[in-house]
Amino acid sequence: MILLVPVLPLAIWAAVSDLKRMKIPNNTVIAMAAVWPILGWFLVGLSGWLWGLALMAIVFVAGFLLYLTGTFGAGDAKFAAAIAGFFVGGDIGEILLIIFVCMVGSLILHRILRSLPVVRNATPDWESWTRRRYFPFGMALSAIVIFYLLAAIWPQG
Repeated sequence: MILLVPVLPLAIWAAVSDLKRMKIPNNTVIAMAAVWPILGWFLVGLSGWLWGLALMAIVFVAGFLLYLTGTFGAGDAKFAAAIAGFFVGGDIGEILLIIFVCMVGSLILHRILRSLPVVRNATPDWESWTRRRYFPFGMALSAIVIFYLLAAIWPQG
């Protein structure tokens, strides 16, 4: 819950910015990247915190390489690195399931929303509606981190 409080508004802003301008603002990425170094040590101890920082660096390098190949946007790569630390110590099966559901769900939701005239008329200047080939991946990344943190605080039965 401690991580969800600062992450939720930043993730929503990143998703909306990516939908509107097909860009995730650097100040949002920096703010998100600061959450783990500031709060992570408190939640997982020094070893887990360091692993989180290492994971952020690994994802940053991987994202940069994907950006160079044209597979990933620069903002998406930076944002993925900024959220990577939150997944340290998580169940890999749960994480992969959340990633899959959020990626597919975000793509389907985006395609449905952009086909609705009421949505298009309410947001006429949003670039993600008109750039057919591209998908605002910040929407999926935001959903992934939000649903992962929600799953982490959900009572286990």
